[in-house]
Amino acid sequence: MEPSKSGMLTVPGAGIHYEVRGEGPLLLLIASGDSDAAVFERMAAVLAVEYRVVTYDPRGNSRSPLDGPPADQRVEEHAEDACRLLDHLAGPDAPVRVFGSCSGGVVALELAIRRQERVRLVVVHEPPSFGLLPDAAATLRDIDDVHETFRREGAAPALRRFEAFFGGVPAPELPEAHDNTVFFLAHVIRPFSHFVPDLAALASIADRVVVAGGRASRTYLVHRPAAVLAQRLGRELALFPGGHIGYAKHPVEFARQLAELFSQANGFPPHHP
Repeated sequence: MEPSKSGMLTVPGAGIHYEVRGEGPLLLLIASGDSDAAVFERMAAVLAVEYRVVTYDPRGNSRSPLDGPPADQRVEEHAEDACRLLDHLAGPDAPVRVFGSCSGGVVALELAIRRQERVRLVVVHEPPSFGLLPDAAATLRDIDDVHETFRREGAAPALRRFEAFFGGVPAPELPEAHDNTVFFLAHVIRPFSHFVPDLAALASIADRVVVAGGRASRTYLVHRPAAVLAQRLGRELALFPGGHIGYAKHPVEFARQLAELFSQANGFPPHHP
């Protein structure tokens, strides 16, 4: 399904490219740190039967240019971008369901904390919150090593080191409008992986948080923070089809499971046209 609406929202320091599909309750999909709205095209088409689905390119990625030179990204700023986009498209009081994957999951958690009055349910899929792990210091040193390898040797050697987070195989390739690998390695991977969500704030809305992971990525390091976060919030970890990018590899099955979760959220069933 092609977008029924697309545009560019000007925010402090950047422009945000966004796309809207379907009608019904508002659903925001937040892409990972090296991806963009294109990764959700097939899943969004399925979800748009019941929801008004909003996707966008995170600032600095693809069609969302920064106003100035590239700089390290902040989770808080990305969450504010999502807030501004929601306000632009639906007003400050419209309820929203949110799905975020990987780095986008970290943004989704911060968004849910900042907009508790409007987020009905947030589903976060394998957020890289490595600071929650018992061996956080060692894992974050490995992230720093990926970043430093990129600075010394370039993208290809850094990505080879990054394979350790995906069971020793290359990180899965994503559909995307443009290749954002260099920006991700230079300015996203380190600050987003080091960011630790506010667990006390999340505990206060734990009934509206679903932490998810891929069935095929359960043995990967990238999956571990999801399991720990679910435990810390007293929630059962939801397993979705596929691995770290199951939403792109298995969009129909993934969308159906996601829609089922959203239909149960706080007594707000999905709209059926």
